[in-house]
Amino acid sequence: MLRRSFLSTAAALALPLRGQGSTTQIDVMVNEPIATIAPEIYGHFVEHLGAVVYDGIWVGESSKIANVRGVRKALLDALRAIKPAVIRWPGGCFADQYDWRDGTGPHAQRPTRTNFWVDSREWPKNARRDGPETFDPNHFGTVEFVRFCRAAGAEPYLAANLRSLPAQDFWRWVEYCNAPAGSTTLARLREADGERAPLKVRYWGVGNESWGCGGNFSADEYAVEFRRFTAWLPSYGVDLALIGSGPNGDSREWTRKFFEKAGRSGLGKLWGWGAHHYSWNASGGRTRDWFDGKGDAVQFDEEQYYEILSQANSMDSIIRSQWGVMGEADPQHRVKLAIDEWGSWYKPGTEPFPEALIGQQNTMRDAVLAALSFDIFHRHAEKVAMTNIAQLVNCLQSLFFAHEDKFALTPTYHVFEMYSPHQGGQALRTEAVEPSISYKRNGQPALLPRLSSSASLKGRTLTLTLSNLHMKQAAEVTIRLHGAQPSTVEAVTLAAEDPRAHNTFAQPNAVQPAKSAASVKGELLAVICPPASVSRLTVALR
Repeated sequence: MLRRSFLSTAAALALPLRGQGSTTQIDVMVNEPIATIAPEIYGHFVEHLGAVVYDGIWVGESSKIANVRGVRKALLDALRAIKPAVIRWPGGCFADQYDWRDGTGPHAQRPTRTNFWVDSREWPKNARRDGPETFDPNHFGTVEFVRFCRAAGAEPYLAANLRSLPAQDFWRWVEYCNAPAGSTTLARLREADGERAPLKVRYWGVGNESWGCGGNFSADEYAVEFRRFTAWLPSYGVDLALIGSGPNGDSREWTRKFFEKAGRSGLGKLWGWGAHHYSWNASGGRTRDWFDGKGDAVQFDEEQYYEILSQANSMDSIIRSQWGVMGEADPQHRVKLAIDEWGSWYKPGTEPFPEALIGQQNTMRDAVLAALSFDIFHRHAEKVAMTNIAQLVNCLQSLFFAHEDKFALTPTYHVFEMYSPHQGGQALRTEAVEPSISYKRNGQPALLPRLSSSASLKGRTLTLTLSNLHMKQAAEVTIRLHGAQPSTVEAVTLAAEDPRAHNTFAQPNAVQPAKSAASVKGELLAVICPPASVSRLTVALR
């Protein structure tokens, strides 16, 4: 049997499956906490890209669509229910084109600007190309975004323009947000925009993907820019948390060179190291081409199903690798990881409507991917301080589809809903004895862990989450608690007859969680996880 530690990757051992399912044993070490699961791990990402902002979030105060100060009420209500700790904005690649001053002043006087994504080759041919998706009216500016965050119960995370604005504009944006009421010209501008009190924005990104669309810098060049942009920033009594533009995937060289070049003065300003990781290549290694390698969001075969999950599972090795390199220059690990873009990315063709650029359907495969990712983040709770799934609505692995008066939740939303009790809990070490999944990758054998799991403790309540990665077979799971006795257990499962199942505007409830069966006997818990499913056990301890 394969024994897999909570903090280790799966060993390469495939076992025969028993009947319609297989047996997995999970040991939960209740007295072996790892660290607190930062609520910010359940963060989100909003970019001025396609229909994310306009039509997705912002409908305007005069809209017939129910809204709260211009923000779509249905989205706000659903978002508030899953306790979003932090939301990143305005990008993304858009951030390094954005001038924050364009989003200030009366709406009628704000300039209309060409959007960064105007010439994207992924625009659907039948998309309207003359609206706010391509020519941004700037009605959704800093004040509107921060109001949206606070109404949802989240903290704002602002990504500054490092590529096309000078450093002076960065600290002036901080001043606009955080200076005391009436103290400066920019504080008075904020008041004219409707917010007299300081916005107290803590999280600031210093550039975005500076190795690519954020400036095409080398790591050494970016380190110099980072030091220059952060050499002087007024705090206004706010404990500023600055997030650097980290690697694309697991570029150890980018991280090593930045940490060396930034030096003590630069690293002393750094709170988080941003890393981006998308699960996109469904080709089984046949190509690394960004466009040709992507598969369909819905019409996938077994190999493509497992390939996307395998790429998501590589998040574990990325975190370990980056943490090790960061520790070379920061042995006390004062700087934490902020995975501020992650999720699936498929080829165009399944967007919910044409203007939803880089929009895609969202199936049970994506639900399992989200659960697998969260389990990894929990296992590394001492390393990961924040993550932000891409993106909130109408784009990539979104939680919502929203268009005109139509609105729907995706399976990924339900994973956030099911996993939210982990926020602020103590991540616990677990071990699993399980079979692996064996599949063909471009004709060659490949392996993937059969089950993903994580556990956390709050008081005398233990939350255990499980996802069965197998596309076709159920898993019989036995859980043994060490250091505590279970009293009662309640189970909720997200599953469907077909892993390709998804929600649409016409069928918004095709995939949704339901109560399921679980049992307690002594120190043991038992549950059956359907194929391609996500389950949560809520265990009351004696």
